[in-house]
Amino acid sequence: MLQGANKPFHDYVHVSDGTVDRVIFSDQAVYDMEMERIFARAWNFMCHESQIPKVGDFFLTFIGEESVIATRDKKGELQVLLNSCRHRGNAVCRAESGNARSFLCTYHGWTFGLDGKLIGVPGYKDFYHEQLNKEEWGLIPAGKVQSYKGFVFATMDPEAPDLEDYLGPVGRLGLDLVAERGDEVVVEGIQKSQIGCNWKLAVDNLFDWYHVGISHASAMMTGFGRGRNLPPTIAERTGPGTSDPHAHRVLLGDYGHAIGGPRITPELRAMMAAAGDDPDVTLDERWRDKPAAKAALGAAGADVRGHPNIFPNLWIASNGTQLSLRLPKGPTTTEIWWFTIVDKNLTEEQRRARVFRANHTFGPAGMLEQDDGENWDQSTRQTHGVVARRFPLHFGMNLGHGAPQSIDGGPTFIDAAINEHGQFWTYRAWADWMDAENWAALKRDHVRTPLTPA
Repeated sequence: MLQGANKPFHDYVHVSDGTVDRVIFSDQAVYDMEMERIFARAWNFMCHESQIPKVGDFFLTFIGEESVIATRDKKGELQVLLNSCRHRGNAVCRAESGNARSFLCTYHGWTFGLDGKLIGVPGYKDFYHEQLNKEEWGLIPAGKVQSYKGFVFATMDPEAPDLEDYLGPVGRLGLDLVAERGDEVVVEGIQKSQIGCNWKLAVDNLFDWYHVGISHASAMMTGFGRGRNLPPTIAERTGPGTSDPHAHRVLLGDYGHAIGGPRITPELRAMMAAAGDDPDVTLDERWRDKPAAKAALGAAGADVRGHPNIFPNLWIASNGTQLSLRLPKGPTTTEIWWFTIVDKNLTEEQRRARVFRANHTFGPAGMLEQDDGENWDQSTRQTHGVVARRFPLHFGMNLGHGAPQSIDGGPTFIDAAINEHGQFWTYRAWADWMDAENWAALKRDHVRTPLTPA
């Protein structure tokens, strides 16, 4: 059982010194509460609209541990349906993606339309005597399904705010950093692997630029991540292990959204533009100068090159070519999904280069996540011990340092050295979600972005 189960979850996240109790990373009771209070009511990323462009297209994914079907009904409207027949609970969809006219349960043949309605029951007249009310026994739909610039989200809680309100300026900026690069589409085939870690550790790592020079030292020694044709001055300032540790930008948003990592300054963008095209097409940042992108990013977002996280578990890689879900599979196992996303107007050579680079950056064949997975596994293992749980983990790097700024009324940001603001903000927000009994309480009591200048 959870130690001190009767105390508020905020008591496990210590604002005064930036520490977090280890028990929250491996306790079954905590995990069960997360499924109810976070995943069952948050807006969860489902897929990109390019994955389900036509009527009947579907993509199988998860909300927490519950299988759901994202699809387009006969009207072309987005639907998200719990993948569980209302008769005996069997899955009605087994394929990861495809196109269907309906969903058939292989147990007894109950058939459901693309909108989830029950449309076929074997023996309806002879066995049920036409007394089964089909209107009451359709697939369970999401409470809300909405899309932001092609990114499809769903929440099972109808009391949740609308998606754009939930995302707020920071969440929307995180998605804009991909959407404004071009006419983006997801490459077919999602990389999936399991790591023996708690899902929260896999989330907070995305803000962690402190570990790169140590964990990924061997990858950096190979020159990984540096454009082949870039001048040395630029390569030294843009490689993943060499980004200026004193030039980071952090944005913290309501409900736990955050962005953190190196800045890409106007000076550096100009240097990169002058260098011309790079065959790896991962360092070309000239898209930021397009009028629509400038308007979407605003002054605060123009220099952001760090990793965004859309709470609870959608990571957007800083080069804009990959999205990742950290899907919980129990308190000590996480399934990692990697989506590769590209501008559909790229040349074939550019597309191949992007996909190659993505496959070899993150994911099971990636140069980086193989290192990360070992760390997360060991970190999770060390949260089980009776003695270890007496001593918290430290997330306080640069706590209290960095002056909040805002430009022209835009979102507040901090320009600082490498820090753990994003990680600790994630856990503060986690405690808000866990202590709130419903959406009304969460809206009322969650900690607002604490950085608004006077």
